Amino acid sequence: MNTEQERQAVRDWIAQAARIAVLTGAGMSAESGVPTFRDATSGHWAQFNPQDMASERGFRAAPARVWDWYAHRRQGVAAVQPNAGHLALAAFAQRHPGRLTVITQNVDGLHQRAGSTGVLCLHGDLMADRWLDTPRACCRLEAALPGSPPRCAACGNLVRPGVVWFGENLPAGVIEAAQQAAQDCELMLVVGTAGAVYPAAGLAHQARQAGARVAVINPAASELDSVAHAVLRGTAAQLLPQLLGEPCPHGAATPSGETA
Repeated sequence: MNTEQERQAVRDWIAQAARIAVLTGAGMSAESGVPTFRDATSGHWAQFNPQDMASERGFRAAPARVWDWYAHRRQGVAAVQPNAGHLALAAFAQRHPGRLTVITQNVDGLHQRAGSTGVLCLHGDLMADRWLDTPRACCRLEAALPGSPPRCAACGNLVRPGVVWFGENLPAGVIEAAQQAAQDCELMLVVGTAGAVYPAAGLAHQARQAGARVAVINPAASELDSVAHAVLRGTAAQLLPQLLGEPCPHGAATPSGETA
């Protein structure tokens, strides 16, 4: 159980920090109803190995099947909305330009839909497309022949989802920007992640080593709890509005960005 004293300490750190980095994981979007990677392989898709559905090797072996699975996942994400946690982050950033950087392991785009800008998407964007092979001059996404998957009419290059698959490197510019944000921040909020996936989890270690305070917000124990100066048990939608809302005259926090 979190005490008011613990929550107030994190509120104070937020108020004092000139630069805040927020590292989010799957738990950030859980209350929006976004299926996890494993949940997305239920029903008809349970017969397939998840790694075969999220690797270049699997895509080349069965492009139609993998493309249709991603279409299924995109439909699931399109049907949900950002929750109070996403909205609280976006509202805080709008009130305090330049202070907050969102770094996410999620591919669902809910931070952006909530209004956050400059989001560093470590694992790509589920809704984006890109070419499977290095594109030639003839490859234009807007002109790709429709299909499962679409392809270039001239050279046959296949369109693939814009996510990071197993065995692939994170986008160089994105991970470099995330590492810089971890290095420069005075406070890192680690929200809704088990802290088991690297290099993303390493950002919390980097922030701590650089002198930043680290606060973990998660309903269950995580592998980053030992790195944190404070651990608050609860979900993003429960706690972020309390922590990031503007203080009212009596000292309590208003749930800024929360919807009725």
